[in-house]
Amino acid sequence: MTVSYQRLREALENRDLDRVLTEIPYAHFLGLRAERDGDDLVLLMPGHDRVIGNPMLPALHGGAVGALLESTAIFKLLWDTKPERVPKTINITVDYLRSGRVLDTRARAVITKAGRRVANVQVRAYQGDETKPIAVAHAHFLVYPKS
Repeated sequence: MTVSYQRLREALENRDLDRVLTEIPYAHFLGLRAERDGDDLVLLMPGHDRVIGNPMLPALHGGAVGALLESTAIFKLLWDTKPERVPKTINITVDYLRSGRVLDTRARAVITKAGRRVANVQVRAYQGDETKPIAVAHAHFLVYPKS
């Protein structure tokens, strides 16, 4: 499945959160959902078997947590800056602070700088208490402004 930029653009213009996420294949695979928190957006990754990394604990797979963080940053950029195309990741640094339990995990992103071509975003993933993140990320993206 590939991203249909036309359908994605339509979903963004209609401010249809669920449709935006279903147009991004990996977000759809992880079961990501968007929630509103006032004027802000939070992504939710439900705890399920697909995201278990260590079945002995059990704990979330670091790749799934990293994907949640990166997806949240991209979604925040799509939602707030309305670029022409999906932003391209330049680099992302993830700090895993503690093991994530197989529970619903939320992530919130803050755009720290949005230039004409590059944007910097910070993201926190948490379970229950937002002041106790399980992972944080700092990412840089190439954005494609509207012509």
